[in-house]
Amino acid sequence: MPGLGLPPEAFGRGVREVSTEYGGGVTMFAGHGSVATPGAVAACEDAQARFGRAGWADVVAPAAHACRDGYPVGGAAARYLGFVADALFGADPEAHAVVTRPDGRPLRAGDLATNGRLADVLDLVARDGASVLTTGEVGRAMVADMAAHDGLVTADDLAAHAPVERVPVRRTVGDWDLALNPPPSVGGPMLAVMLGELARRGSYDWADVLAVQSAVLRYRLEVHDVATDLDAAGHALLASVERHGLAGLPTSASTAHVSAVDADGLACAVTVSAGYGAGITVPGTGMLLNNALGEPELNRLGLHSLVPGTRLASNMAPTTGRTADGRVIAVGSPGADRITTALMQVLGQGCLHGADLRTAIEAPRLHVRFDRTGRPVVEHESDPAITAAVHAAGLAATDHGALSMYFGGVGVAYRRDDGVLVAAGDPRREAAVALLSTP
Repeated sequence: MPGLGLPPEAFGRGVREVSTEYGGGVTMFAGHGSVATPGAVAACEDAQARFGRAGWADVVAPAAHACRDGYPVGGAAARYLGFVADALFGADPEAHAVVTRPDGRPLRAGDLATNGRLADVLDLVARDGASVLTTGEVGRAMVADMAAHDGLVTADDLAAHAPVERVPVRRTVGDWDLALNPPPSVGGPMLAVMLGELARRGSYDWADVLAVQSAVLRYRLEVHDVATDLDAAGHALLASVERHGLAGLPTSASTAHVSAVDADGLACAVTVSAGYGAGITVPGTGMLLNNALGEPELNRLGLHSLVPGTRLASNMAPTTGRTADGRVIAVGSPGADRITTALMQVLGQGCLHGADLRTAIEAPRLHVRFDRTGRPVVEHESDPAITAAVHAAGLAATDHGALSMYFGGVGVAYRRDDGVLVAAGDPRREAAVALLSTP
């Protein structure tokens, strides 16, 4: 949460409401006041310094190369931009140019897009480090633009932000010891509870998946999302369910993921997000900014209600795991609040049912959401068994067809017990996989 050093009257401004038909209808806030303090590049730099073998400049160079020479636009990105290119990005000509063709129409699948300004910024980051984006020239440009348009990110915010190392949530699921994103993340604890309950039930079916999702996500809606201390709330949730199962639950929504595993068994799962996007750039940089303060599902307490410096809620749930016989996995997904339910189903099938990666990823999925009245609605892909379970439960439902991008884009990297490396990506979002060798 940004705003360090700002007076009270600075908060609650600088946003505009954007409604789109994406995902069946999404309303969000965009603009300068929706931007949270960014920190992804600093976190990557910290991880590279501690665990990486390649130098920082070598890590950044491929991204700069892609921006300068062109990157292909996939079908999932094109579908999203078809909904939001004008409504979300149209207010800022520089941002609009990044997500559209020269004639102003949204980028389409197969187009080769470029972003020369961002390539120049990445060259500076490769040379001088992540500080270019905080205390350096790009950070200063961002702060000046924020001040001119009722944004909240200040020089104090950028200088104070630093990566935090946390102890992961650990869960045993089948043969697997899994490490999940800990509080104040929302996604990690919710995924841990869902997987723990599936493991407790042993053999499970779609009715069990519905019951577990309904209980956990209703708890999130009514309790966790309105907690003022997400760290304490997350640990309280985990402790309560550990003791009492789901009966212990109190009562009262532009993400990318990369999974990697190496021959030595080091696993890395990284999820980063700009939310739906603020629809703006830092002027002259081609760098699109996040709208983490403008996603209603992550700001249930209200617009700009948190104390500056507070770590924000997150749906992201990058996960790693290993078994006693040497198997190693890294897994994660984009997909807003469908991240946890997608990973629940993929890991449940892989860790408890022994499904291979491809089968687990391509299997049909469901997601329980709650409408404005608190009524559960099942969003699902086409599958007779899911339809039967929904009807048996008497729940409202929407069939999204087969392999819908609404249900995330799970990516898995895996080392088998014989040391062979394999990977699988989700066809819902046209994931890419690669096996790299070193001399």
